[in-house]
Amino acid sequence: MKKICLPFLSIMLLLMASSCSKDEQNVIIDTDKDGIEDAIDNCPTTANVDQKDSDGDGIGDVCDSSPGKRTICDDGQAGIYPCKDYDLMSQVSLLTIGASMANDSWGWTDPVTNKEYAIIGLDNGTAFVDISDAVKPIYLGKLPTATENSTWRDVKVYKNHVFIVSEASNHGMQVFDLTRLRAATTNLPRTFSVDTHFTEFGSAHNIVINETSGYAYPVGTSKGGTYKGGPLFININNPKNPVSEGGWGMDNYSHDAQVVTYNGPDSDYIGKEILIGSNENEVVIVDITDKANPKNISKISYANVGYTHQGWFTEDQKYFILGDELDEQAVGFKTRTIIFDFSDLDAPVEKFMYSGPTRAIDHNGYVKGNIFYLANYTAGARFIDISSIESSTMTEVGYFDTYPSNDGANFNGVWNVYPYFNSGNIVISDSNSGLFIVRKTGS
Repeated sequence: MKKICLPFLSIMLLLMASSCSKDEQNVIIDTDKDGIEDAIDNCPTTANVDQKDSDGDGIGDVCDSSPGKRTICDDGQAGIYPCKDYDLMSQVSLLTIGASMANDSWGWTDPVTNKEYAIIGLDNGTAFVDISDAVKPIYLGKLPTATENSTWRDVKVYKNHVFIVSEASNHGMQVFDLTRLRAATTNLPRTFSVDTHFTEFGSAHNIVINETSGYAYPVGTSKGGTYKGGPLFININNPKNPVSEGGWGMDNYSHDAQVVTYNGPDSDYIGKEILIGSNENEVVIVDITDKANPKNISKISYANVGYTHQGWFTEDQKYFILGDELDEQAVGFKTRTIIFDFSDLDAPVEKFMYSGPTRAIDHNGYVKGNIFYLANYTAGARFIDISSIESSTMTEVGYFDTYPSNDGANFNGVWNVYPYFNSGNIVISDSNSGLFIVRKTGS
C-alpha cells in the first residue's frame, strides 16, 4: 500500500484531493526487501528473513534492542535507531496491533489512576496502549474503523473521551469513553465498540478540539459540502451527545487547524475563540466566538508554497510555527518551517524560516514549553529549541529516527508526535513500524 498510497498522497495533495483508490491500497509493500511484506513483517525497516522474535512481543530481534528495558541513546544510536539525547523506552509493532499502517496519535492520562495511555490511529481503526510502565507497554485493544479502512485517521481527546475522524467514506465521528480502559485488564487485546457514532458529516481529514470551550472542529470534510471543506462547529461539552452548530466555509479547504481561546499579545481579541487554519496555500485567522456569525480577521501566505499543512502557536500565542508538506519535494528545500509573528492578528507578518538538517518532509508539529516537537517523516521525530524565537533562532537539540533507512523526501516514517504527558514519555506514531515511546536522556 505505501509505495502507491503515500507517494500518491503527494500527487493528490498537489491536485487538492486526498484519497487513494481501493485497488491502490492492495499493493504489497516490502520496505526492507527481505521478501516479507510490511503488513506481516516484525521488523519492516530492517531485513530479517528469519523473523526471529525471542520474547514473542511481535518485534523482531533485529529491531528489539532491549525488550523490557530502556535503550539508552549512546554514541548516536539506540539499538538500530539514530538518536540524539532521546532514549527508546519501548515499541509496539504494527504486527502486534494487527494493522498495515499507522497514522495519527494522541494521549490520555487517567485523572483517577494517573495511568498514561497512547492512542494510535491505524488504517483499520484506533488502538489503545497502556504505557504507564513505558518499557512494558500493554496493548489493550482496538476500536475498529466505522466504515472502511483508510490511510487517514485523526484523534483528539476531551473530557476523558477520544474523538475520531477519518477519510474513510461516511465515517463520521466516533466517540469512545476512555474510562472504559480501566476495566481492560484481562482477555487482551479486546475489540471495543463506540459510545457514540456521530453521522451528521461523512469523511474528514482531521479534527481539532478547543478544550477550553468544549468544541470540536472537523476539518477537511467534503469540498462539495455546505462549508466547502472548512471547519464544522460541534459542541461536545456533553461528549456522548455532540451537537452541530454550523461551520465556516468562506475560505479554502482547511487541511488542519488550531483553535484557542485567545490570551496573546493582541488585546483586541483577548477571550475570543480564534481559529488558525492551514488552508492548502495560505494561513487564515478567523474569530469563531459567535458560531452563528464567524468573522474573517486576516490571512497570510509565503513564498514557494507547496502545501500549507499544519501549524501551532508558541505558548505565549505570539508566534505561529507552520509546516509546508510538499515544498521539500516541489522545490528541493531541506525541511522548511515558516515562523509568523501574530502579535497583531489583523496584520500577521512572516518573521523567518527555519531549515532542518535533512531533506525529509515535515508533517505535524506541536509546542510544549520551549521545545517544538516535529514529526519529520523519514528523519523521525525532531526536537527543536525555540527559546530564542524572538531573535529569529531555532536550534535542534535532539532527535529520534524511527525510520533509519533514509532521510529522503518521501512519506515513510513518523506521522505524528505527542509530547504532553507529565511523565516525559513521548508518543511517536510511525506509519511503517507502529508505536514508539521515547524519553529525553537522563529524565
